[in-house]
Amino acid sequence: IDQDRAAAIGVSVETIGQTLQAMMSEKVVTTYVVDGEEYDVILQAKDDQRATPDDLTNIYVRPTRSGQFVPELVPLSNLIYTEDTAGSSSLNRYNRLRSITISATPAPGYALGDALEFLEEVVRNELPSTARIDYKGESLEFKESAGATYFTFGIALLVVFLVLAAQFESFVHPLIIMVTVPLALAGGLLGLALAGKTLNIYSQIGVIMLIGIAAKNGVLIVDFINQLRDQGVAFKQAIIDGARIRFRPVIMTTVSTVMGSMPLMLATGPGSESRSTLGIVMFWGVSLAAVFTLFVVPVFYNLFARGTGTPDTVSKKLEALQGE
Repeated sequence: IDQDRAAAIGVSVETIGQTLQAMMSEKVVTTYVVDGEEYDVILQAKDDQRATPDDLTNIYVRPTRSGQFVPELVPLSNLIYTEDTAGSSSLNRYNRLRSITISATPAPGYALGDALEFLEEVVRNELPSTARIDYKGESLEFKESAGATYFTFGIALLVVFLVLAAQFESFVHPLIIMVTVPLALAGGLLGLALAGKTLNIYSQIGVIMLIGIAAKNGVLIVDFINQLRDQGVAFKQAIIDGARIRFRPVIMTTVSTVMGSMPLMLATGPGSESRSTLGIVMFWGVSLAAVFTLFVVPVFYNLFARGTGTPDTVSKKLEALQGE
C-alpha cells in the first residue's frame, strides 16, 4: 500500500484492507433464515475476477474527507502496487523452531552415513551458527541406532571384563585377554573394507559378537599359563608352554567359527545383504584375532603379569598356613 498517496486522497489502510478482504477472501457479512435454518451470506468476487493481480484494477474504494460522504470512487490500483516474490506455501515448525524438511535418497555407491556427514559439513560451512539440524525417518533411526550401538559395545566390554576379573581374581589378567578385542575389530573392519560393505546395524551387531569370540582365545591361553604356574613351572617357561600347548585348541575353535560364518558370508537371495555383512565381520575378525592372539597375548602376559598371582595363590597360602 502506498500509504502517503492513500492518506492524501483520504483512503485509510483499514478501508483498503476491508475491501481486499471482501472481494478476494470469504467474508461473512450477514445471515438469513430459511425454514428454521440459519445460513451465512458470504461476500466474494467471482473466480474469474480474482485470478490475477490485474484484477485489482477492477476494485474501487471510496475516500472519506473529514467524515463526509464522497461520491467518487478511487481505483484500488492507484493506491497499491504488486511485487512478485518467492516464498513457502506453509511455514513449518519442528521442536518449536522454524524449519524446512529436506528429503533425498543417497546416490548409488554412497551410504546413508556418508550422505548425513556431507549434509552436516555443508551446514557447518554454509549456514550461520544459529542454524540447527535434526533428523526424521530413516536418518533419525540411523543416528539413534549408532548411539545405542556404541553404548551397547561399551556395556559389553565392561561385562566381559568384570566376569573375567571375577574368574581370574585379578584385574591384570582380564586386561591382557581384552587385548584381543581390538585385533578382532581391526579384522572385521578390514573385511568390510575389502568387501566394499559399510558399517551398518548388522555389522555393528557382528562387532559386538566379536568381543566374546575374540576373548575366548585369550582365556584359553591365560588360563593354561596360570595352571602351569600353579604347578610350579617358571614364569617364562609357563608362557612358552601355554602358548605352544594351546596352539591347537585355539586353531580348532577358530576354524570351526570361521567355517560356521562362511554360509552367512556367501549367502544369496532375499535378506542376504544383512547375513553376508554379519558373516564378513565374523570371518575376518576371528581369523585375524586368532593369528595375532597366539603372539600378542603371551607378550602382554610377560610384560604386565610378572608380579601377579594366579587364582590358586590364595588357596595355597591358606593350605600352607593350615599345615604349619
